[in-house]
Amino acid sequence: MRQTGFTIATACTALLASIMALPVVAAPFTTAAEVKPILDATRRNWVALREYGGKDLLYFTQLEAWRCGLSEIRYAVNGGPEQPYQAEPCHTETGQPNAMTLKGHLPFVEFPPGTVQSVVVRLIYDDGTTDQAEFRRGEILMP
Repeated sequence: MRQTGFTIATACTALLASIMALPVVAAPFTTAAEVKPILDATRRNWVALREYGGKDLLYFTQLEAWRCGLSEIRYAVNGGPEQPYQAEPCHTETGQPNAMTLKGHLPFVEFPPGTVQSVVVRLIYDDGTTDQAEFRRGEILMP
């Protein structure tokens, strides 16, 4: 049998070299098409609840991190009326449009202690589609 000098190791090396030569282009994650798969995969983490300083703090941190593909975030607590959550604006003029500056904005809403028992969150994407999830206190309560 004749040796050709071709081995799996040389093939893998060549493949790796060709992949590394490709330019890396990061998606800005500013459209529904870009953020939907992430928000769908992280649905159980859209909100979190923390008992702190004698209050229930309902956090929207996960949604803030992917807000640029959303046109609106709405929520309802304990079966009450739906209300808009005011997310930090998108910073499209920067290289990190989803960055949170927290200037004049905190990623939570305050409620009296022990009052948040359930939360419904509805997302309206910038393409007009919607998504929704419901959470019980025990599912989102942080230790």
